[in-house]
Amino acid sequence: MRKLLVLMACLMVCGVSFAQKLNKISGKIVDEKAVAVPFAIVRVLNFPDTTVVKSVATNSDGGFEITQLKNGNYILSISMVGFKSKKTEKFSLNDDLKMPVISIESLTKQLKEISISGKKPFIEHQIDKTVLNVENSITATGGTALEVLEKAPGVQIDRQSDQIKLNNKSGVLVMVDGKTNFLSGADVTALLSNMSAEQISTIEIITNPSSKYDAAGNAGIINIKLKRNKAYGTNGTVSFNGGQAIMPDSPSDLYRAGVNLNLNHREGKWNIFGNGAVARKSNFNNLSLNRTTSSNGLSSFLTQNFKRQNKGVGFQGKLGTDYYASEKTVFGLMLDANTVKTKLTNFSNTNINAVQSGTNTLSSILQDAYSTSPIGNLTANFNIKHDFDKNGKSLTFDMDYSGFSNEKDESFLADYLNGGGSSTNQTSLRNSTDAKINVYAAKTDLTLPLSKTMKIETGLKSSYVVTNNDFLSEQFISGAWQNDVGKSNYFVYKENINAAYANFAKEWKVWQIQLGLRAEHTHSNGNSVTDNKEVDRNYVSLFPTAFVNQKISENHNIRYSYSRRVDRPNYQQLNPFVFYMDPLAVDQGNPYLKPQFTDNFEINYSYKQASLTLGYSDTRDMITQISQQNDVTRVINVIRQNLGRFQNFSAGIYIPIKITKWWNLQNNASLYYSKFQDPNLEGAAYDAGKVAANLYSSSSFTLPQNFSLEINFWLNTPRVSGVERTTVTQYAINAGIQKSMLNKKLKLRLNMDDIFLTNYWAGSLVYQNVNMNVVNRYTSRRANFNISYNFGNQNVKSARSRNTATDDIKNRAGGGS
Repeated sequence: MRKLLVLMACLMVCGVSFAQKLNKISGKIVDEKAVAVPFAIVRVLNFPDTTVVKSVATNSDGGFEITQLKNGNYILSISMVGFKSKKTEKFSLNDDLKMPVISIESLTKQLKEISISGKKPFIEHQIDKTVLNVENSITATGGTALEVLEKAPGVQIDRQSDQIKLNNKSGVLVMVDGKTNFLSGADVTALLSNMSAEQISTIEIITNPSSKYDAAGNAGIINIKLKRNKAYGTNGTVSFNGGQAIMPDSPSDLYRAGVNLNLNHREGKWNIFGNGAVARKSNFNNLSLNRTTSSNGLSSFLTQNFKRQNKGVGFQGKLGTDYYASEKTVFGLMLDANTVKTKLTNFSNTNINAVQSGTNTLSSILQDAYSTSPIGNLTANFNIKHDFDKNGKSLTFDMDYSGFSNEKDESFLADYLNGGGSSTNQTSLRNSTDAKINVYAAKTDLTLPLSKTMKIETGLKSSYVVTNNDFLSEQFISGAWQNDVGKSNYFVYKENINAAYANFAKEWKVWQIQLGLRAEHTHSNGNSVTDNKEVDRNYVSLFPTAFVNQKISENHNIRYSYSRRVDRPNYQQLNPFVFYMDPLAVDQGNPYLKPQFTDNFEINYSYKQASLTLGYSDTRDMITQISQQNDVTRVINVIRQNLGRFQNFSAGIYIPIKITKWWNLQNNASLYYSKFQDPNLEGAAYDAGKVAANLYSSSSFTLPQNFSLEINFWLNTPRVSGVERTTVTQYAINAGIQKSMLNKKLKLRLNMDDIFLTNYWAGSLVYQNVNMNVVNRYTSRRANFNISYNFGNQNVKSARSRNTATDDIKNRAGGGS
């Protein structure tokens, strides 16, 4: 026994002695300018088989320490996003070792040594979305976000109803940097008109989103990503743009100008980013309308002309920070604010020819209308992201507040004239609108990989919305302003949505699948305090999604997808206010509007970069705009109603062609058939359908001396939407040229939109007793100039892009269809 104890003691002493021979390596990683590189991955590799022994990340000072290393021969491998990977020479380790400072080379320096003649095309078709590379487009220069979207394949801007449509379907969820802007309808188009293209990096168009996304948006999602800067240091971009519309019979004051500044600074564990912009806009509309009425033998022919100029100055600012508490955990805080104050001048002339028993009676109404509308929006986001491991297991949490305010003051002075031009009556009205919307929301998302080829995503979300709309309408009677009791109203809307979702994804050699289900519980209450009218709804909806991808070969791929989505009425559509437009036209909300639900199906086949997409969607209770006409008073009332069923069949083909080394051509064509049915719409069965097409072609030319040229063309054929029909083919040719200087840091761009002034809207509404034709011309032709300069370290890692918890809610604020 004594011998055994002695032997065990000797072995323990030997073990301790062996443990004491374990070593550590320390050192520091810097870039070529001797600036510390935090969070670089340092791996210890065995020599000569290069198997990984241990790995660590550098701290905020670029330092690292690796312990518990046996004696032996090793090399170090260093890798970092934005830098060239590096390996050290072989070294022997038999004691603690402090390595000399290791310098790694940024990709910026490498790129200077490479001649880059190509660039991303304006339109990229990816497997799950279409991407518009706005910052690379010359023809987007000087334009607005709305004008850029108008050039996107499958996107239509309906300026008559202020809707953005995708493949002839309304109900598009618009997001900015993963969060929805706070508006919809007319207000979202106004906001996008105030957003300069110089602020935009890319625009993503997603026609069939997964269950991870909010279920809102039956036509899909448009996500506008603002410019970011790219590992450490400071950089930024400053740009100036100016433009002038060139339109016949329009005011001369149609210029626009703007300044944009983007900054990003990253040092140690902190990343601070911000951007700001100020822009002056001016737009003009010339709207012509004619319609007829008939009552008790009296037929009236009305011809109206509206000349509207809208101009104003908008400010936008964003400030945020990311704090990298560790290699796995990041905290983020972001504030985003924008405000715009617009002034609208609207002159209208209505001529009325009344015929009864063969006798003509002429009269007219002249109206001057003015309005000021300051709009403000503030969004605050707090975000946490934690990566549990390097296999993709992660947890995110967002908490948000969004506030929106719109204070509008309007005045209307109408003069009624007889056939001889003498005044027979005058009316003076004024409206005051005070709208406040507050949104509170929180969400969390968990990504859980089960293996290298299988994962689960799940999450929860809750949101609460309160809107207050106070509308006061007054008439000037007997020398004093008096409340118009029939129009003034106070409306309060509250909504709570609780959601949960789960996605399951699995990959095989040829097949990939993703199955998802989202459940949303909605409780809403609309209360017209003035009218003592309350509508309360409480319901649960399920939104399944399914995606199957089949990789036939290296160049052939097929993707099948299905999703169910919803569009809830926006807050102003539910508001029962009666909005006065002119003596013969009013606009009214409908508190009884129901949400519309859509089933979307898509098949996409791709060969190399070319693709063919077939789609079908079925929408029930479609929210649409209806015009009701009182033939006795001649007043037309624009309202929103649910239309029974809308089916949309679509086919799209995308073919890129590289004609020469210096000439690239992109071609996109979409064909769709839209069918609308309702057994009892305004007292009669409605059945209408039409085939329509969308074409897009763009040529980009790389010229000598750092010049480049772009020419593009888009076209939309006549189409039908609800009871309204577009009766003309809309198209435009745009061209632009760019010159790069100072190692491509300075860029000068000049372009013109709608060179031949062919982009205008004309349509008709013929249903029941309404027979109306409309022509709307707007500032589509404009010459633009832009100068931009990139400064600082152009390899600064950007701020994280993250979705906030108010994504699906904020898009429903505001007015319009």
